[in-house]
Amino acid sequence: MNKTRFRLLVFFMSLSLIGIILVQLYWVNSSLKNNEEQFRFHIQQVLGKVASKLQANDRYEFFALYTHFRDSSGRRPQREEMLTYYNRYKSRNKGKKVIYSDSMSQRDYNLFFDNQETNKFLADSLPDADERQQSAIAKGSGKSGDMEVWQQYQLDMYLRDFREQNPLEARVTKDWLRKTLKTELSQNGVDTHFEYGIYKNGLATKIRSEGLQWDDETSYEHNIYSERDGNPGYRLVVAFPEKQTFILSSIFGITSLSLIFTLIIIIAYLSAINQLIKQKQISEIKTDFINNMTHEFKTPIATINLALDAIRNPKILSDTEKVQRYLQMIRDENKRMHSQVENVLQISKLDKKELDITKEQADVHDILEDAVEHVHLIIEARHGTLTRHFEAKRTTALLNDVHFTNVLVNILDNAIKYSPDEPVIDIYTENVKDFILIKIEDKGLGMSKNTVKRIFEKFYREHTGDIHNVKGHGLGLAYVKRIIDDHNCNIYVESEKGKGSTFIIKMPLIN
Repeated sequence: MNKTRFRLLVFFMSLSLIGIILVQLYWVNSSLKNNEEQFRFHIQQVLGKVASKLQANDRYEFFALYTHFRDSSGRRPQREEMLTYYNRYKSRNKGKKVIYSDSMSQRDYNLFFDNQETNKFLADSLPDADERQQSAIAKGSGKSGDMEVWQQYQLDMYLRDFREQNPLEARVTKDWLRKTLKTELSQNGVDTHFEYGIYKNGLATKIRSEGLQWDDETSYEHNIYSERDGNPGYRLVVAFPEKQTFILSSIFGITSLSLIFTLIIIIAYLSAINQLIKQKQISEIKTDFINNMTHEFKTPIATINLALDAIRNPKILSDTEKVQRYLQMIRDENKRMHSQVENVLQISKLDKKELDITKEQADVHDILEDAVEHVHLIIEARHGTLTRHFEAKRTTALLNDVHFTNVLVNILDNAIKYSPDEPVIDIYTENVKDFILIKIEDKGLGMSKNTVKRIFEKFYREHTGDIHNVKGHGLGLAYVKRIIDDHNCNIYVESEKGKGSTFIIKMPLIN
């Protein structure tokens, strides 16, 4: 996949993901707005019903008094007589709650909700208009409904007198209002904490909960009495301190599912992008690996061919010393190719967990000496120096001497290869609690931060202009990492470009 196609693919995938997220956010926002409107609608319905019940409660109390007066006196009382009766009623029943269950029938109570029955009750109960009033009505529109209007008007006047003579606190209790609101809210699916109260002309009455505070976002109001009722300015107020939580909870389920699926899509997208990038990197690394391996095998093969051609020469064939030298060259190059193939096979076995690594008690300093011996001649040939700083007092660990020696040889070999001048290598050991630290420090080329992060990846090699300027194929340190992990050790790298590198191995000791 070329870079242009890869970038286009990532662009369109990112664009699609952003579109999905924006659609989800739009949907959640729309749902919140819709639920907000539904909540407002339900609350206004509830307040309207409770306001009607408050008025119906006043009618009930009035009709109870009216019926009691009528039944006790045997006649329908006039308005002026009811005013006097209200005062006697207040003084006689001060501090008491009187229920006229005997004189007020259930039929009378139900009248408040049926206009036809109410009109009939008005006609039977309230005083009729006198002749002068009836004549005035007759000269008006002439409609039969005018008499009903007059009777309704009389009822409003009676109720107005009743409300003026009996303050709100005497007609309504906080407990009744709270229960009524709670019942209506529950029937409309609003099951959340609320505060309530009745205000008159902007001032709070005693009919209110202690926690009521007005807030434009969470409070709602509704007029209770109309001006014709003689009580202008009464407002029923309900506040919902946990309104936002309630609205959010109503869409929590579907929103959670939407969020989960969106996260799955995001994770899948990031995973896909990560895999694409890794595949692209692997493709590049494999290309480098093939080029390096080709170069690594071409050199020994060419050397072997040249040595064989030289041996075929009759003049060389008769010179035993030269023949032995060429044979040694063939042997060395063959060993070199075998070593490269063995590295690849070992990494493959480690990946499949088929490599059997048995561990035994060993002295770390002895293993270090063996590793130094392997590279001693190479360092001498490069006129380099290797200095030991063995300060660790406890050096016994559980390890596989062959593989751990290979680990140290690989690190030392890198220190030599990546030193452009004479190699200068220092090996340190020290004890830290129940561990031994092995530090291998060189003064070579050093590595960038990005290279340090990826140095233990299989096939990875840092480019230095010409990819063949240093021998290798990016498997040595991958092998090192696998063996270190198998020994329950840790390996760290400290490096700075142009100043060299330090490999640190932290190995547990045997107590």
